[in-house]
Amino acid sequence: MAAFAALVLAPFLLLAMFGQSGGSVSAPSPDPVRAPMPPEAIADLPATAEETVVLSGLAPDDARARNALVELAAAGPGTPRPFEPGGNRTDRMRARECLALAGMAEAGGGGGDQRAVMQVILNRVRHPAFANTVCGVVFEGSQRPTGCQFSFTCDGSLARRYSGAAWDASRRRADEMLGGATYAPVGNATHFHADYVYPWWSDRLDKVAKVGPHIFFRWRGFWGREQALSARYSGGEPNPLALRETAVAVAQANPLPTLLQSGEAVRSIVAPPAPAQLSSAGPGAASRTPAARRPAPGSPVPGVHFVRVSAADAPEALVERARALCPGDRYCQVYGWTQEAAIPTQLPLSGEARHALRFSFLPSRQGNAETVYFDCRLFPSPGSGRCLPRARP
Repeated sequence: MAAFAALVLAPFLLLAMFGQSGGSVSAPSPDPVRAPMPPEAIADLPATAEETVVLSGLAPDDARARNALVELAAAGPGTPRPFEPGGNRTDRMRARECLALAGMAEAGGGGGDQRAVMQVILNRVRHPAFANTVCGVVFEGSQRPTGCQFSFTCDGSLARRYSGAAWDASRRRADEMLGGATYAPVGNATHFHADYVYPWWSDRLDKVAKVGPHIFFRWRGFWGREQALSARYSGGEPNPLALRETAVAVAQANPLPTLLQSGEAVRSIVAPPAPAQLSSAGPGAASRTPAARRPAPGSPVPGVHFVRVSAADAPEALVERARALCPGDRYCQVYGWTQEAAIPTQLPLSGEARHALRFSFLPSRQGNAETVYFDCRLFPSPGSGRCLPRARP
């Protein structure tokens, strides 16, 4: 009995040891049925499920430059193993829906980009540091304010609607991945972020691939190796509708209101006063004029207004609110984004700010017609206006 107990405990003791040391020495594969990750091993891992939220202190161009300086790890991404299906028919359907949604929301419509994101999700399902279901991984952290692992589950994007063709293509790729297809370029990566951000944990992981605008990583040492991604998937998928409802409720608690909620701009770049105003104000008035401020309620000002919008906003109502921000015949424009982090602080707009733009309004002025643009992926059938051309950095 003592010998048998030693055999059973040995793999777990080895896992704890290598998780603490971060060494690269091989260890026996863990039990194929998921075992709890030792607390001390989790504490030693950078960017676990509790702290993978992407927050960057660098401007987009600076982040790209810093990311470009980091070379790919010599060990490479590793070779991904085919995902082994488990659970029942309901589990498979729920897993497919969650995987397809994440592919579209995180990677757009590109086949390779979607498969790269899906591979990371399936890698996480088999890693003890993350949830052990597909839907659990996709919605992980969305029940906490600013805690979501995938930004689309907490920034209002869950209200976005996709075309039938987009769903069909993404579901087909999800079915292929759940059926055993792999995406070799990202291998065993468990993390990724866009190239225009540089989160604090980026330099503590191995950079192993770049696919489209995303950079992919895996942990150093044992927890980044194939042996750590060996837990067997056994189904038990949570209801994605319930997960979505919780995520939406948390997202709606965002303290930064949308344009329809407040009727105000989040930030305004105020037009400079006319020359007559400057001369009457006395010497030095121009230097004292604030370049950016938050407008007072009910006091629209000419200039450029940055606002937050939501996929749940009615397009016609957004146009009316924008008109209220831009009365009269002086130059005025309204730009809208869904994510607080995407809203810039100054002009001109950076390439990334243009890429993330969801709404643009230019009122009729000096004989020119009113111009309205919507991101038609977020607002599929606006009653007025046109679809935004996708501005790339």
